[in-house]
Amino acid sequence: MWNSNDSLKKAKFMTRPSEITRERILSAAERLFAERGYEGTSIRAIVGKARVNQAAINYHFAGKDGLYREILRGAFRALTEHQLAHAEETKAMPREQALEEFVRHQLRPLLARDDLSRYIRLFNWEAVRPTAVFRKLISEEAMPFIGLAVDLMRRFMPKADQPTLTLAAIWLMGQCGIFVRNREQLAGPPISLSLDEASVEKLSGLISQWAVAGLTPRG
Repeated sequence: MWNSNDSLKKAKFMTRPSEITRERILSAAERLFAERGYEGTSIRAIVGKARVNQAAINYHFAGKDGLYREILRGAFRALTEHQLAHAEETKAMPREQALEEFVRHQLRPLLARDDLSRYIRLFNWEAVRPTAVFRKLISEEAMPFIGLAVDLMRRFMPKADQPTLTLAAIWLMGQCGIFVRNREQLAGPPISLSLDEASVEKLSGLISQWAVAGLTPRG
C-alpha cells in the first residue's frame, strides 16, 4: 500500500547525497579561490579537493563561473546581511549613533576567523584582479546595501544630490575598507594593529568621530 511518509523519506534520501556533494564543492572551491584567486584556481584543483568529478560541478553550477558566482554571492551576503536586516532599527537611531553602528559593523571582519577571513581574501583578490563575474554580481547585489549607506549620508547632507550622496557612501565605506582589506599587513610591524575587541571598538569610535566631523556642515 502506498504511504506518503515513505515517499517523502525516499525523496529525502535521494536528494541528500546531491546536497552533500554540492556543499563539498562549495567548501573546497571557497578555500581554493581565497588562497589562489579566480585565475589561479583550476577546475581540476577543485575536483581533487572536493573529491568529486567535473560533471558534478557542471551539474550544480554550470561550470567554474557559476561556482565562483555562488561563492561570491554567499560572501557578499554574509558581510552585509546583518546591517540590511537591522536597517529599520538603524534608521530610528540618532544620526551620529547610526553612523557609528554602521562603521562598527563594517569593521567587524577585523575580528573574523574562518569563513569571514576567506571572504575578505576573496574580495582582496578582486581588488587586484577584478573578474567579469564579480562586476556582474555587484551590479545585481550591491544596490540594497549601497542604498542603506546613501540613506545614512542623506541624514548628514539633506540638500545633497544623489550622485554626491553615493560618493559620500563610497567614501565612508572606504574609510573602513582600507583597514579590513589590509588587516594582515596592519597587524604586523611597523603598525602592529591589535585585532581584539577593545582595539576594534576604539578604531570604530575614531573613524566615526572623523566621519561626523567631515560630514557636518560648517557654520
